[in-house]
Order: sequence, then structure tokens, then C-alpha cells
Amino acid sequence: MKINISKQMTLLITGLISLVLLLAACGSPADEGSTANADDSLETIIEKAKEEGEIASVGMPDTWANWIESWDGIEAEYGIKQTDTDMSSAEELAKFESEGENGTADIGDVGINFGPLAANKGLTLPYKTSYWDEIPDWAKDDEGHWLLSYTGTIAFITDKQNVDEAPTSWEDVANGNYNISVGDVTKATQAQFAVLGAAMANGGSETDIQPGIDYFKQLAEDGRLTSADASLANLEKGEIDVAVVWDFNGLNYRDQIDPDRFEVTIPTDGSVMSGYTTVINKNAPHPNAAKLAREYILSDQGQINLAKGYARPIRDVELPEDVQAKLLPDAAYENVKQVEDHEAWDQTAIELPQLWQQEVLVNVQ
Repeated sequence: MKINISKQMTLLITGLISLVLLLAACGSPADEGSTANADDSLETIIEKAKEEGEIASVGMPDTWANWIESWDGIEAEYGIKQTDTDMSSAEELAKFESEGENGTADIGDVGINFGPLAANKGLTLPYKTSYWDEIPDWAKDDEGHWLLSYTGTIAFITDKQNVDEAPTSWEDVANGNYNISVGDVTKATQAQFAVLGAAMANGGSETDIQPGIDYFKQLAEDGRLTSADASLANLEKGEIDVAVVWDFNGLNYRDQIDPDRFEVTIPTDGSVMSGYTTVINKNAPHPNAAKLAREYILSDQGQINLAKGYARPIRDVELPEDVQAKLLPDAAYENVKQVEDHEAWDQTAIELPQLWQQEVLVNVQ
């Protein structure tokens, strides 16, 4: 009897061991196939990225901050081909979230307030890059889920064919008789910071956006707030008299259309500076190519490429003279402020779309 029990126990134990080994074996291919490893060296990331061979970006079109030169540089150096789908910061995060484990996008470029939001939602894959220590503390989170690549300042671009004298302040705009384009405040970071810039110039802040809402509400009531998007095409067609945009977009549009026709100014009575951060999709199909892209963007050449697109690099890199000459003089930024309470601004940015719809859009004629 003891012998029979022993045999049964032996068979049972053997079976359990086999089952454990089988389950472990079934799990190992997935482990081996996972190409995103937080401990990988840069050399390993480059090797894996080359094997992936492609990258899908969102919100990083060729003409925005001269992304095209960085994508071309990445392809020339590493053989990685890129495709982009242009969308707003909010749309980028919505895409990451809705697709989940079936993600089709690798990396996106979003406004600073969307970086922490993406991390809090668990949508991001952290990567610090080898330039981590050169990024200001305010421009990155502790784990590398987001870090700014470049900054921009809210500015005016004026079509001088439609406006006799380009406005140089928010007060000038308020007293003018021309139409104003601010973009989609419900989705776009640029448009939301335009409202913040107007608020700051009129006594508000990231914790008190109402002066900015009131400012644009008055423009809407006066019939001066146009629903036309501040795009290159609409500016070129002459449909917009004055647009409120990032300085790098304004300068880019000016030079693409006609430098003599358009003038870009930073409001002298106050403006706001902020920046954009890359976010790597937690479920990126090409995670190493995304990490390598962030690495390249923060490199000297990547930062110079952004400056060629009129953006101000987040790292302190020496710019070629011809590139520096494309930017507005430092004196134009004397009254520019920066968001000091990022948590407060994150909350304000969440509430802003509803305020805009309820108090401003209802008055657009």
C-alpha cells in the first residue's frame, strides 16, 4: 500500500513539475520578444531600433518646428523610416489610450501640461536620454515619462496686407478693428496658452484664467474672433488678419509665405513661454526607435534642427550664426513669463475647454 501511494505521489509531483516547466517555457518567448528594456544601453537601443526599421509619430509634422530635418537625419544615420499623423495634444493621448495594447503610434509631441497627464494615465514609456542632466528640472519629470525638447512663446502674426499697423500688445489687439484667430482652445496647447498669455497680461495667472476668458469673450461679442484656424493655408489666403500663435510657428509661416507681408511680434504687455515634450507610447510597436528618436532630438544636431524651425532649444547648445539670426532678438522677450505652478496649470487646462465653450464660443458670430 505504501508503495502504491509513493508511486502516485511521484507521478503527481512529476506532473506538477512538468506543468510548471511548460508554463515557464510558454512565457519565455514573450519575454525574449519584448524589445523595450529599461536597462538597455544606448548601443543596444540603437541596434534594436535599426532592427525595427521604422517609427510612427503623431503630432510631429514636417513643418512644425522643422521636424523634417530630424526625421531625415534619423533615417540617414540609422535607416529608420518615419510616418506621421498630425493631430492635437489631446487627440494624441486619446489615440494612445483607445488603442491600448494594440498601439499603432510610437511617439508624439504634446504641450507641457499633457506630459504629466499622459504619465498619470499610464500611457507612457519612460526614457531619460543621455542628455538628462542638461534638461532643467522644471522641464522634465523624475522618471523620464516626459521631458521638453524645445520652448515657444505666445506671439502675434499680422498680415500687413489687411492691417495697417501690426499690434505689439494685447491692448493694441483689443483696440483694433481686424479679425483675430486663436485656434481650437478645446484641444490645442497653443490655443490654451494663448488664453493664458492674455490672462497674464490682464492680471491673471495659471490659477486665474478668467481675465483671459473675458478678453476673448469681448472679442467674440464684437464679432472679431474668427473660427478660421491659424494655419499656413488660411494665412496665405488672407482669411486671417492677426493670429495668436507660438513664436516659432509665426516666424515659420512668415518666411514660408512672404517675410515682407507678415510681421511677428511678442506682446510687450506680457506673454507666456512654455514648451513641448515628446511622449513615448507605453504600447509602442517600435519602442526602441522611439527612444532613439528622443535621443536624437535632444542631441546637438536635433536641437539645432528645432532652432532652424524657429523653436528655442531646451538644452544650451551653440547655434550657428545663420540659425540664431532667424530667431527674434532676446530683447523681445523681456516681459515673458513662465508657468510657475504646473499642477495648478494642469488643472486649469482641464477646465479651460468647458469655460471656453460656455463663455466664448457661444458669442462667436
